[in-house]
Amino acid sequence: MRWSRMLTMLDVHAEGEIGRVVTGGLGHLPGATMLEKLRYINETDDSIRRFTVYEPRGTAHMTVNLLLPPCDPAAAAGFIVLQADRAHAMSGSNAMCVATALLETGMVAMTEPVTRFSLDTPAGLVGVTAACRDGRCARVTLDMVPSFATELDVRLAVEGIGTVRLDIAFGGVFYALVDARAAGLAITRANARRLVEAASLIKRAVNERVRVAHPERPGIDSVSYVMFCDRERDDPAILRGATIVLPGRCDRSPCGTGTSARLAVLHARGELRAGETLRARSIIDSEFTAEIAGTARIGGMPAVLPRIAGRAWIFGIHQCGVDPTDPYPRGFTLSDMWGPDVAVTD
Repeated sequence: MRWSRMLTMLDVHAEGEIGRVVTGGLGHLPGATMLEKLRYINETDDSIRRFTVYEPRGTAHMTVNLLLPPCDPAAAAGFIVLQADRAHAMSGSNAMCVATALLETGMVAMTEPVTRFSLDTPAGLVGVTAACRDGRCARVTLDMVPSFATELDVRLAVEGIGTVRLDIAFGGVFYALVDARAAGLAITRANARRLVEAASLIKRAVNERVRVAHPERPGIDSVSYVMFCDRERDDPAILRGATIVLPGRCDRSPCGTGTSARLAVLHARGELRAGETLRARSIIDSEFTAEIAGTARIGGMPAVLPRIAGRAWIFGIHQCGVDPTDPYPRGFTLSDMWGPDVAVTD
């Protein structure tokens, strides 16, 4: 082989959601902070995102995590989440994938029964408490960034659906949270395509009419996902949820940042207090545990400190590269798989 570039990655999933972790070959990414690095990818040069996520080296369902040296000396490592549409500031399931990869490869020294460290993300520091035994990271608990609700009970006219009521909240990224039952949708495997189609329409309406901005982290200023929310009929302590990810699929995990946003909304409504624990269940019935570990204020707004726990597994080692004669060094997308909301590229 005569590759002009090669990346080494670990294939990892957290409760069913794949989060590939780039462990070698990345090189320098400009920026003095993780937030600056995120903005560099989104605003200046997204070639690394295209190279790893787009075809032929990636797929429409791919999420890739760039493992980086930390900018904050309090952290053991940093990471940035790459997806079909852009780079994102934070993801709970991907933080679990990254933490598991760091520990099980020895990049962060494992101490049994518990290893503690922090991850540097564009959304802020995320604390990791890993339960470890027999050389394996058995469970990851994340102390997430402060999360807050910005608007409750927003009513939007959505073409093809009608009026939809939703909440806007930040859980590491911004979410539009939609009551699935009120929208006439059930969060089931058989209903995944309907959820995706409805979320695509809602997301377009949200992008047109809802403005968000993190008060302390400039550049985090768009709603990343629509999350459908429900509670189990026989146990209201179980939150059922489905986050819809571009170009059009359901997050297989219970979604750490989405669950954090939900905790912020429940607290804002007086329905959940600090110290209370819930279980978050995904469309494939995998689970995280979730609690409000405390409260804070961000930019003068009340916020909660979510604590999210789940499991991740390494299932493969992957290398990708590009031959100098390869006609698609930057990758490409087609509307058959990538849909209308991801730009068709050469």
